Amino acid sequence: MKIAVFGETGQVATELGRVGSTKHELRFLGRDEVDFSQPEQVAECARRLDADAVINAVAYTAVDRAEDEPDLANTVNGTSVAALAKVCAEMETPLIHISTDYVFDGCGDVPWTVEDKTAPLNAYGKSKLLGEKWISEQNMKAAVLRTSWVFSAHGNNFVKSMLRLGADRELLSIVGDQFGGPTSAHSIANTCLQLAENLNLGGPSGIYHFSGGPDVSWAEFAREIFDQAGLSVEVKNIPTSEYPTPAKRPGNSRLDCSTIARDHGIVRPDWRKDLTDVLEEMKRK
Repeated sequence: MKIAVFGETGQVATELGRVGSTKHELRFLGRDEVDFSQPEQVAECARRLDADAVINAVAYTAVDRAEDEPDLANTVNGTSVAALAKVCAEMETPLIHISTDYVFDGCGDVPWTVEDKTAPLNAYGKSKLLGEKWISEQNMKAAVLRTSWVFSAHGNNFVKSMLRLGADRELLSIVGDQFGGPTSAHSIANTCLQLAENLNLGGPSGIYHFSGGPDVSWAEFAREIFDQAGLSVEVKNIPTSEYPTPAKRPGNSRLDCSTIARDHGIVRPDWRKDLTDVLEEMKRK
């Protein structure tokens, strides 16, 4: 398959280059070719593509900064996604788009299903929801993949932050009342490729949830990172109220991933095994 990937240097795009190049013909479109702050440029680029499927791995992901830059976040995550979706619909090219657990308000303790009502708490979540709605309105071959707590051996993420802090400290206070499923960029990349293959063969479209299991708190995630890395760091659970941020975070980011298993045979990966692979890769570096 010929797959066009919007994005080149992010965590998922990097993994797509590693896992997809042996099986598919991938073309990566970085910011030097297309700027998602310019919707017209996105549409023009999409019209020139010769692809069997498109994966959008571009996003404005600066959650706290989005509170001060909502217009830019809405353009990158919303208006430009709309431009891309419209062209893909016209060309009947399947589109796989990565979204987020932040489209929910984080209430309760039950995993969110794809049918649950969305209610973002922050500007970033609102911008990502805009992109989802534009895709849904096109009535096209598309899969919107909501995921959470992305980590890998590259880029900026929680695992790398914990390793950096844990190297110098014996005690860290980590939020213990936010829960979700850590998800490796490697697993997300594999899932995007499988969705591209399935949609190209006429498989189901829709919104899907995909995250690693089991669900844990940030504090529990940190403990596993330190255990596997062999770092003697005590983790103290603190409530969200003791770690204020410009953007409100959802307390419940658990995702019900049964729909993607039913429609596409994709099951939740064990993030602890993926973490082992990431830590081994970082050691090799």
